[in-house]
Formats: sequence, C-alpha cells, structure tokens
Amino acid sequence: MSLAQSRQTATLELLIGAAIIGSNGLMVRLTAMPPTAVAFWRMLLAGVLLALLVSARHGWQPLSRTTWRWLLVPMLAFAIDLWMWHKSILLVGPGLATLLANTQVFFMALAGVLLFGERLGLRFIAGVLLAFFGLWLLLGADWASLPAQYRWGVWLGLTTGLAYAAYNVGIKRSQHAAGIGRARAPVEQVLCMAAFGSALYLGAIGWAEGEVFTPPSLQVWGLLLALAAVGHCLSWILISRSMVVLPVALAGLLLLAQPIVAYVLDVLVLDLSPSPRQWAGLAVSLAGIFVAGMKSRQAGAAQEA
Repeated sequence: MSLAQSRQTATLELLIGAAIIGSNGLMVRLTAMPPTAVAFWRMLLAGVLLALLVSARHGWQPLSRTTWRWLLVPMLAFAIDLWMWHKSILLVGPGLATLLANTQVFFMALAGVLLFGERLGLRFIAGVLLAFFGLWLLLGADWASLPAQYRWGVWLGLTTGLAYAAYNVGIKRSQHAAGIGRARAPVEQVLCMAAFGSALYLGAIGWAEGEVFTPPSLQVWGLLLALAAVGHCLSWILISRSMVVLPVALAGLLLLAQPIVAYVLDVLVLDLSPSPRQWAGLAVSLAGIFVAGMKSRQAGAAQEA
C-alpha cells in the first residue's frame, strides 16, 4: 500500500473512531449515574475486553521500561479527562461538553511542533482557525448571562481538552516505544494497560468523592458495556492505529468530528433546537476540517513522489 493510500485509510479509520466517541456523551447521560462512577466502569470494562482481545488474537508481549514510563501519561491524563468531561456533560450537555473538550486540537498541534518536529503549514492553520470559529458560533451565548454552574461546566470542558491532548500524545509515544525491538506489543495491549491504569485512578477519585459505583439496573449495565466495548475499545483501536500513520496535528484536527456528531445527536435525541447561527457554525467547522485535510493529502502525494 502506498503512503497516500495508507494515509487515506488512516484518515477514514480515525474519522469513524471519532464519530463513535461523539456518541459517548449521550450514553453517559442516559446511564443517569454519578459521572466518576460511569468513567470508572467504562475504563474497567474496556480493560477487561481489551485483555481478552489481546489473549485471543495477539498474545502478551513484554513492555520495556520506556513504554511503562510513557504509559503513566495516558493512564493519569485520561482519568482526569473523563472525570472533568463527565461532570461537564451533566452541566452543559453532551454536545457542548464534547465541543469544548476538542480544544485538544490546539494542544495537539503544539505537541506536534515541540515533541515530534512537525511543521504547521498555512493551510492547516487556516483550517484550525476556521474550525474553531465554527465552534465559537455553535457556543454562541453571552458569557455574562450564563448561570454560574453552566460557566463552571464550560471551564471543565475546556480543561478537558488539555488532558485529552496529553492522553493522545501519551498513547502515540507509548505505541512507538512498544513497537521497538523484536517483541512488538500490539496497540490493544497498550490501550489495555492504559485503561486499567485510568480505572485505578478513577476508582480512587470516586471513593474520595463518596460516589455510588453500583449500576442500578440491567439496562444501565448494558449501556456501560456498550460504552466500554464500542465507545472506548473499538473507537480507540481505530484512532490509535491511525495516529501511528498520521501527523499529530492532523489527527487532533480530525478528532473534531467528535463534537459535530455529539451536537447532531443532541438535536436528534435530546430535542435541542439550534439557531441558524449555530447551524452555520456546524458548517464552518466541517469546512475547517476539509481545508486542513486537503493539506494532508497533497503533502502525502508530494512525499510519495
């Protein structure tokens, strides 16, 4: 497979994974459980499912000390990410909470420059600015008129973006370290270790908060299992495989598909009634993703030539 084809496949897989994650906020809200408890079960169940997958398909490989050191980053970062994001969902809704969390694209682009030596072209920068102008149109409301709890939810969502970017970079670094040497650990093993580590942190946070961890019904158990199996395992396997191929900054931008899906689900399922300005914001965000994606395809073709 050529470099251009590899990048096209990776881009499609990442977009599918991001779209799946865009539905996670709705599932979190439907569980009607405390936010940290939902995050704990999501990561614990995901860890178990990934462990079964590794045992059945790949077999376990030893991880180097460097890999374990890098794994500490996504373990803690994703625990913080989910802890803040789930609280933000309850305060401002799934769509807006997911929009705010995707400020990760700025931090991902910065990490690409500082850690991976990537260069940001003008078209990519224009795509980012266009995408976030669209997100600003979607947010829309006058800040001073918002209730205090709503504003707190906005700040939680924005801070989630930093933790989300740290998780993405940590996973990319962990995968790279795990792929060095004769015994190359599969991406599922890296995600499995990160999931169990995050579950441990979230369990400690939930215990300190005094949250009730027991799901109240079989229906909620089903939602938690779907959140773990599809919302985490499937989505992050697709995203993690893609991030090995794609530049960090482009991966961060393509992940903006998450808030767009989340927002559309808010409209379809939670009866949100967007204004024309908000619909315009959705269109502008999509245009920004397309503009930056054009840059990637051209760059890939040039490298292949």
